[in-house]
Amino acid sequence: MGVLLIVLLALVALVVVGVASSFRVVKQIERGVVFRLGRAQPEVRRPGPTLLVPFVDRMRRVNMQVATMPVPGQDGITRDNVTVRVDAVVYFRVHDPLRAVVEVQDYQYAISQVAQTSLRSIIGKSELDDLLSNRERLNQGLEVMLDSPAAPWGIEIDRVEIKDVALPEAMKRSMSRQAEAERERRSRVITADGEFQASKKLSQAAAAMTGTPGALQLRLMQTMVEVAAERNSTLVLPFPVELLRYFEAAAHAADPAVPRAGIPDPKPGAVDAAPEGRPAAADGAILDPAPGTGRVPLD
Repeated sequence: MGVLLIVLLALVALVVVGVASSFRVVKQIERGVVFRLGRAQPEVRRPGPTLLVPFVDRMRRVNMQVATMPVPGQDGITRDNVTVRVDAVVYFRVHDPLRAVVEVQDYQYAISQVAQTSLRSIIGKSELDDLLSNRERLNQGLEVMLDSPAAPWGIEIDRVEIKDVALPEAMKRSMSRQAEAERERRSRVITADGEFQASKKLSQAAAAMTGTPGALQLRLMQTMVEVAAERNSTLVLPFPVELLRYFEAAAHAADPAVPRAGIPDPKPGAVDAAPEGRPAAADGAILDPAPGTGRVPLD
């Protein structure tokens, strides 16, 4: 009786251990691939509790979430012969757990290697300007190149993004000088355009002031007010040039010996000396350049 009881207790313990070892819980973010005696079962275990055959079945869990994989920086030469270092990031997910486990040994490592080789290939096919400004097209090209080998493995490539493009220091300095020259060119063009527009406005203003001389005096007074408003100790007062010419003409009329600006003094004897055979001209008289033709001097 005691021996039978021991045997029963041993059987019960064995059953409990077997049930406990065969009981599994699959999470919502996972799928279970069951291997029975080494053979993969076509039925994938869904989320929730599931039972396995003790000592016969083995289950491997596969995460179904979108995975983020950084791609290490890859050195390459662009199509326009510029050495760059580019790194990227790949977003992918498993859409067929059975194929992801059976078709490839380690799908994450495989995706990483394919991403690195594809990135180097994209670098060699692209120019530097495309890497810097046209990344959307390159991202799409990378996604197509990764999706081709990943589809038979049960992997779906969600997206691929180029993160950073590292340039040599010499290239950075060259691009900096180019950008600075471009900004300087734009600045000069804008300044020249502003000067041209200002000259047109000043020309119109001058034409308007010519018709109304009082406007010039009002403008002069306004300029004086603006200068005085800045609390300067020195006041610059413009002096009309016409007034200077008036004083100069008055001084010359009073004393002919005073020279006039821009009019050289006559040389001594230039008026008194006359060619031989021709009479000297009177003051203010104009001699006929062709004597003997019947013309007389005009006063």
